[in-house]
Amino acid sequence: MDKLDRYDVILLRTLQENGRASNVELSEKASLSAPQCYRRVRRLETEGIIRGYAAQVAPPAIGLDVVAFVSLTIDREQFKKVREMEKAIRQFPEILECYTISGDFDYLLKVVATDLKSLSNFLTDRLMQVPGVSGVRSSVCLEEIKPPSPLPVK
Repeated sequence: MDKLDRYDVILLRTLQENGRASNVELSEKASLSAPQCYRRVRRLETEGIIRGYAAQVAPPAIGLDVVAFVSLTIDREQFKKVREMEKAIRQFPEILECYTISGDFDYLLKVVATDLKSLSNFLTDRLMQVPGVSGVRSSVCLEEIKPPSPLPVK
């Protein structure tokens, strides 16, 4: 955050709210010229501060009615191959997010499925079959209270 000035913060906030904002819109918000905004946004992209742009799709609108958080434990004897296991996890489109965590489990996954049966099949037939995975525990979401939100850029 040390390298971000107030203009960068304005650009980041604006783009998080509307990733399709034009340079003209950005220049109005930041009180900069459109070419200056363009250069700043490209720098934020190049430096990896802006990872990319994507449409936020409502999972139920495309038939993904189940969201679950899955706690995953790895087999300590397979720990030498943990990066291979992580690579396999990245390949599953059902896994939206994956984090290493502290505590009783090793990873926390956010998983989507069409229904409970397909979630069960995914966990049993695919995720548990990944070498190195020794256990999973899932919590099914009953209701989304707050959808993914912009980061609090200050």
